[in-house]
Amino acid sequence: MRLVCLSVFLALCASCGGGRGPGLTLDKYGRALKNRDYGGAYDLMSSQFRGKVSREDYVRMMRDNPREVDETADRLRGKRGSLEVSAEFVYGNLGDKMLLVQEDGRWRVASNPLAFYDQSTPRNALRSFLRAYSLERWDIMLRFVPNSYRDKMDAAKMKTQFTGPSKEQMDNLMHTLEANVDEPIVERGNDARMSYGDRSTVQFVKEEGAWKLKDLD
Repeated sequence: MRLVCLSVFLALCASCGGGRGPGLTLDKYGRALKNRDYGGAYDLMSSQFRGKVSREDYVRMMRDNPREVDETADRLRGKRGSLEVSAEFVYGNLGDKMLLVQEDGRWRVASNPLAFYDQSTPRNALRSFLRAYSLERWDIMLRFVPNSYRDKMDAAKMKTQFTGPSKEQMDNLMHTLEANVDEPIVERGNDARMSYGDRSTVQFVKEEGAWKLKDLD
């Protein structure tokens, strides 16, 4: 069931650059499923999906879930509402992402332009922390300090920690984190961990809905 639903989504994504509209691709995909033409349906998948799932695995999954396939095909044939075409632009050393959507034939930015220091996820918190460091926003970096340490730290102390006698060591640490910002992060409730390098780990903690950095090494 999960694969069937994922297939529908990826078929839509694959059609965005085809010039004939996502609706036509969805129609073809729905007909292919209804006719049990799983090879034809697979050909409508994105290259990214096909790089992860072989044709044989895809066909086997579809054949093993005929009821789900029929239900998906029926829903596609009777689809209602509008299609939103979107694109995601990855930029910068930190792997920041900008979401764009197509409205009335024109592309528009859909990301929040004011979310410079997002803390909604551990990875976003890490990216934001590194951005604040690169811009020397010591006051902003305080946002990422857990509550239990806040009474021991202020902007002046934060600046000294990163620009004082240990500046070279801290620079190396920040550059290493930047190079590993896309490493897997494991979340468990309000705690998260990201391993990087040989034996290093970033520990995160979620407080009052915002992720913070508890330990960098």
